[in-house]
Amino acid sequence: TYGPRMHPNDGRVVSNFVVQALRNHDITVYGDGNQSRAFCYVDDLVDGLIRLMETADEITGPINIGNPDEFTIRELAEMVIAMTGSSSKIVHVPLPSDDPRQRRPDISKAEELLGWRPKITLRNGLKTVIDYFKQTEPLIIAMP
Repeated sequence: TYGPRMHPNDGRVVSNFVVQALRNHDITVYGDGNQSRAFCYVDDLVDGLIRLMETADEITGPINIGNPDEFTIRELAEMVIAMTGSSSKIVHVPLPSDDPRQRRPDISKAEELLGWRPKITLRNGLKTVIDYFKQTEPLIIAMP
């Protein structure tokens, strides 16, 4: 899950890449960057949770609420660089042994039982995150 108000040093890939790109620092990608992730925008997650809370008592979990659209880490890095207009370069470092190759939630129960599916595309969500960091974190972005 990602969105505005993320802490710039929370260690998540979206905030890491955005902050690195806004600083024009190298973007650190583990391994070859072909491992995939599915990024769910916070507004979509909250909508799914509210729909779940409003269901009848007989509807129980687990129900995956996430975004099934997969992107490679490299695609994310390239998108962030392009969207920020950064001069950052992608630098590869060794892949940790416990890093999963793929993450993609099965949201079929959420679609069926909650009538829920995420609406915010990664590009649109990243735009709000980038704008947030530009507007609220100028000192952090300016740090070397």
